[in-house]
Amino acid sequence: MSAVPRPRAWIDADRLGYGAISAAIADPIQKRGPGRAWMIAIIVAMVLSVITLIAIGAVLTVGIGLSGVNTTVVWGVSIANYVWWIGIGNAGTLISSMLLLTRQRWRASINRFAEAMTLFAAAIAGLFPIIHLGRPLYAYWLAPYPNTMELWPQWRSALVWDFWAILSYLLFSGIFWFTGLLPDLATMRDRAGTQAGRMVYGALALGWRNSARHWGVLETFHKTMAALAVPLVCSVHSIVGLDFAASLMPGWQESLFPPYFVVGAMYSGFAMVVVLAIVIRRGLDLQAMITPAHFDAMAKVMLFASIVMSFSYATEWFMAWYGGEHADRTVVGYFFTGDYRWLYAALLACNCLVPQALWFRSVRGDLRLLAAVAILINVGMWLERILIVWNTLSHGYAISLWRTYHVSLYDLVILFGPLGLFALGFLVLVRLLPIVSMHEVRQVSHEEGAT
Repeated sequence: MSAVPRPRAWIDADRLGYGAISAAIADPIQKRGPGRAWMIAIIVAMVLSVITLIAIGAVLTVGIGLSGVNTTVVWGVSIANYVWWIGIGNAGTLISSMLLLTRQRWRASINRFAEAMTLFAAAIAGLFPIIHLGRPLYAYWLAPYPNTMELWPQWRSALVWDFWAILSYLLFSGIFWFTGLLPDLATMRDRAGTQAGRMVYGALALGWRNSARHWGVLETFHKTMAALAVPLVCSVHSIVGLDFAASLMPGWQESLFPPYFVVGAMYSGFAMVVVLAIVIRRGLDLQAMITPAHFDAMAKVMLFASIVMSFSYATEWFMAWYGGEHADRTVVGYFFTGDYRWLYAALLACNCLVPQALWFRSVRGDLRLLAAVAILINVGMWLERILIVWNTLSHGYAISLWRTYHVSLYDLVILFGPLGLFALGFLVLVRLLPIVSMHEVRQVSHEEGAT
């Protein structure tokens, strides 16, 4: 019998039995030490993380004048980074829950690290509003808490909306992710070779005993959480779009923004999942669990999202013309002819043109090309976030206030440095917890073997 997976197989059932699946996922944690590539990667990630922490410390002590903000462009790279990271955080839970509700079997191999992506990305996103706050020592004022002055947050402030968006993501996604881990933590407990390992994994498994009652409760709970996750994530990320749409600035006052931001989050999130899947597949030798069929399916989702995003851009241009507002038309013209026109051209190329290569099976099947497309999509989505801020604030209603944004060294540090924090989180996670769901892959293996 051939060992090559079937074209639409979500797992190579010919190579993996139940025991082999558990061993492939658990052994890199419990029996194999970190390799050279992991050591190099974690050193680089730690260096970037330290640089990021130094930059955050500098802005907390000196102020946001270290960035390129000015009296007109009062939002800069920090807010763009926030929107970009919270979009990626949005996507992980949204992807996992939607695929669970639609009973997509290929979810089993990617849902665990997609949900972990949400936790790390949302935590990183939460740093940027505080960095940009100006007086970060008063960040706790965003939370409603009993105080002697009987003061409450200003609920009409976008900052308060962002506080609840991030908190909702972290709490809900953390519960959704951890409950899915329980059966695998019990497997790790039973396979642990040391007393300390059995105690730690046993405590985390919360008494899981693999009984029919436990499985029934978990399945019901997980589906209920997934049903809640889709409207929650869509509504909460719409709030991020309303940070802009609720203003009176030209180019921002668009009813299109909430759904546009949700689709954009799914777009960049799937692109990040593709990159993570390629790295995890190669680094942990999981080729039999993350098959070419997974990448083919994710590439098709990205292709669909690119078409929706292209339509959204065209709708934005059309509505500016159709609405007849001079300021709106001027801002759209500034997109193509203004100070950031080359960045806007790169945005359209990365988000609209490059993904059209995914129409071809040869591109979807070549992981190097697919990784390049996914990275370019995330670059394009970051450019979209930064240009939403720069284009409108640089070219508002008052001509006397037209100013351009000049990126500072600090801006570059807080742009690239958090990637180190993100990578560090994943590098530590793969050494401590199963990065792929054992019990769900075993179920798919049974179904694939039965077909």
